[in-house]
Parts: sequence; structure tokens; C-alpha cells
Amino acid sequence: MQNFEQIRSQLNASDFRITMQEPYVVCVELSLDGGKRHQAIFLSELEDDDARTFLRVSTVIAPITGIDARRALAFNWNSHVGYLAIGELDGVPYLQLCENRPYEGLNAAEVDRLVLEIGGMGDRLERALSANGDLL
Repeated sequence: MQNFEQIRSQLNASDFRITMQEPYVVCVELSLDGGKRHQAIFLSELEDDDARTFLRVSTVIAPITGIDARRALAFNWNSHVGYLAIGELDGVPYLQLCENRPYEGLNAAEVDRLVLEIGGMGDRLERALSANGDLL
């Protein structure tokens, strides 16, 4: 993959349910647990100081209020995929699961795998942190 439009084309070709499309941002909604749960996955483009482009795949987990930071940091340490971060959604800080990948290392299968893996892991974390709730 060399640019965000190739990422967008791949998502469309994979028949993901796309719920939002903006320049350099796409939202995919995964249906999980037989349609009982849903997880929104955001794909966006990032650029570093050297103009190298990256794909960020992220999903919102839960508001940070009441979350034990030690549990979140322990997850980060033990995780093989993704990392936890704090980002705002409508002015409210939320815990998010993210992964950044340089474009030059991505292919179609890897983009699909990232969406499914971040979405599934995000839903499991959301479930664990919200007493089986589906907050978002």
C-alpha cells in the first residue's frame, strides 16, 4: 500500500461496513458476537517529521474515568498487537486501542487483519472494562 486511497479501496473490496468516509479517515463498523455487539474501527493517515506516512487503526474502548491505569499499562506491556492511548471524543477523554503501521509494509491481507484484530481486541477490552457493556 502506498497511499490512503489504496487503503480505502481495499476496505471497500473486502465488504466491510463503512459508516464514515472523510479525506484520510474511514470508519468501519464490525458486527461481533452474532450481531449482538458492534465495534467502530477508525483508519486514518499519519505523517511523521520526515514525511513518512503511516496507517493508524484505532477503536474507542471506554471513558477513562474509573479505569485502573496499572491494568491498562500491564495490558500494553503484555500485548503483542496494538497499544493503549488516550484520545478525546466529543471533548471526553477515552481509552483507545491503536496500532500504527508504515504504508510500505502493508498489503491487502494485513489491512483486513488489522481491522479484525483491533476490532475484536477492542471489543474484548470494552467488555472487560464496562461489565459486559457495549458503550460505543
